[in-house]
Order: sequence, then structure tokens, then C-alpha cells
Amino acid sequence: MSPSRDTLVDALSMKGGTGDHSYATNSHYQRSVFYEIQPTVIESVREMLVNVDYPGCIKVADLGCSTGQNTVLAMSAIAYTILESYQQISKNPPEIDCYLNDLPENDFNTTFKCIPSFQEKLKMEPKGKCFVSGVPGSFYSRLFPRKSLHFVHSAFSIHWLSKIPDGLESNTKSIYIKYPYPPNVYKSYLNQFKNDFSLFLKMRSEEIVHNGHMVLTFVGRKVSDSLSNDCFQVWSLLSDCLLDLSSEGFVNKSVMESFNMPFYNPNEEEVREVILKDGSFEINKIEKFDHVVPYKIDRQEEDEHQSLQLEAGIKHASWARCITEPLLVAHFGDAIIEPVFNKYAHYMAKYLSVSNHRPNMTLVIVVSLTRK
Repeated sequence: MSPSRDTLVDALSMKGGTGDHSYATNSHYQRSVFYEIQPTVIESVREMLVNVDYPGCIKVADLGCSTGQNTVLAMSAIAYTILESYQQISKNPPEIDCYLNDLPENDFNTTFKCIPSFQEKLKMEPKGKCFVSGVPGSFYSRLFPRKSLHFVHSAFSIHWLSKIPDGLESNTKSIYIKYPYPPNVYKSYLNQFKNDFSLFLKMRSEEIVHNGHMVLTFVGRKVSDSLSNDCFQVWSLLSDCLLDLSSEGFVNKSVMESFNMPFYNPNEEEVREVILKDGSFEINKIEKFDHVVPYKIDRQEEDEHQSLQLEAGIKHASWARCITEPLLVAHFGDAIIEPVFNKYAHYMAKYLSVSNHRPNMTLVIVVSLTRK
């Protein structure tokens, strides 16, 4: 018997630990994106400090922090920018409170093990103190006292929804939006995203001080993308794998047909519409990056070494596994994991071998906001 939709989302987390299939080991894609958007984060932190007049204590939150070194990477960039900014105007360094938030099932311990070395580095140059704590809970709810935060950062989190959208009973041949799909599927996902993102902004508007800043990064899609195209290739391949296992009798058909990803990758217009309707934040900028999906093999290498295709497929399967395994286990059970990702590796290898006509890219949307 499959779990309820709410129970399934309760299981939403990246795979913990530091093993071969963990998020900490396989999140190099997310790390590479952060390096690309880091200048926007640094710019926003500096503008925030000027706007709030360099207080003696700065409170920062990383929402949907997940697990491993990526969290420390973002936290370090923010903390160093704060301390260097104070140093540049000859002010005493502030104390920094940094709150790491994710759902209760998140592996906070792997991240906490990285904190002591981070804090030791801060004691050297520039000198400063950063107090780090974990805040378990959904960012679609209030997490912090009113008007307490100066800066909020969230990367690769807001495309995850608070629940499986209603009205997906007819979406039995896919786990997401895959052509051809029933006409209500896209609308159901879009409505859920709008409701969730509106709630997220409302909660943050209560927690962030006047002139505080927020930078949000999430997977998106181009406005010009035709809905006849698959909205997210990872889920399309995963759907094919699960359908195969269902046809082979490994997965119960009704269990397969009732599974949908709590995920939506919006376009810029959809993001902007929700922010403007909420009205609590000023949009400083919205940037878009076409970012290369990991493990795309150069065509010349591919022709010379076809075994590299499968190697790339296996690596990409580990990346997909680290962000989906807890959800799949919650719905299908442990036995599904090895078969589904073995299939995924072969499907991805085949996709890479024939996709030279289509860049293997993902659109990343970065939004910089100021609390009015």
C-alpha cells in the first residue's frame, strides 16, 4: 500500500551520509551552479548591509540547506562577505547567527561535522564569529521570530512543492509533466507552485526586517519552451524506468500510477507574477543561466570510447538517485532502488549518445529581492 501524498512529502530529503549515492558525494552540479550565482549572492549581501546600516549582529538563514559541503560553501561566502564589508569601513566585526533549515528528515549531522573547520577559518582572516544552528521544519511555514532575519538564501529548494498537486489522478503514464499528458496536469502543477511560492513569500515577509534581502535559486524553464516538450528530462527518464518495472511485474501498476513528483520548474513570468502579486518584496534582479547538466560527453570522445556513455549514465544515475531515493523508498519500498537506477543508467547512456542535436542544459533562475 502506497503512502498518502502528505506522508510522501514528509519523506522529502536528499540522501544523507557520505556514501557513493549520497547527496554530499553527488551534488557537484549544485556546487557548480553556486559558483556561477555567487556574485549575485555577494552583491545582495553588500547591498543589504548598507540598507540596514551595519548592525552589531547579523542573522542569516539558509532555507532548504540539505546536507554536506554545499551548505558550508554558501554560508562561507555570505559570512566572509559580511566580515570583509565591515572591515572595509573600519567597523568592528558583527556577530553572525546562521540558521540552517530543512525538513526534519534531512541529514543535518553530516553538515554539522563540517562546521568546526569553517568556524576556525573565520577566526583567522577576516576575524569574526559565526554561530550556527539547525532549524528543522518546512519553509512553507513560519520558522523564525517576526522581523528577525537580515538575509535569506535558498538554493535548489523552492522547486520542491509542499504537497503532491490535487487533480493528478489521470496522470498515470508519468511521474511529472510529460508529453502527451492530460490537459489538467500542467494546470494542477502550476496552481500548486503559485500557492506554495505565495505562502513562502508571505512567511518570509513576516520574518525579514525592512530592507533585508533574499536570494532564491531554483530550476526553471524558458518561457518559450513548448509544453509539448518534456518539462524536466530527469523525471522523464525516471518515469520510463518505473513504467518498465511495472510492465515487468516488479512494481504494482496502481502504485506506479499513483506516484507523482512534488516538483515544479517555473518560467520567469510565473515567478515574477507571484512576487508582484504578493507585493512584499522589491525585485532587484532576475537572472537566468543555461547550466550544463553533468556528465555530457564530448562527441569525439563518445565516438572513440562508447563505454564512456555507460560510465556517464551510471554517474548521472547516482546524481538522480541522491535527490530522489528517500521519496522513492517512501512510496515503493527499498527493493525498487537498485533496479530502477540500473535502468536509469542505461537510459541516460542512450540519451547521451543520441542527444547531440539538443544541448543537455538546465535553466537556472536566480531571484534577488529586498523586503519593502
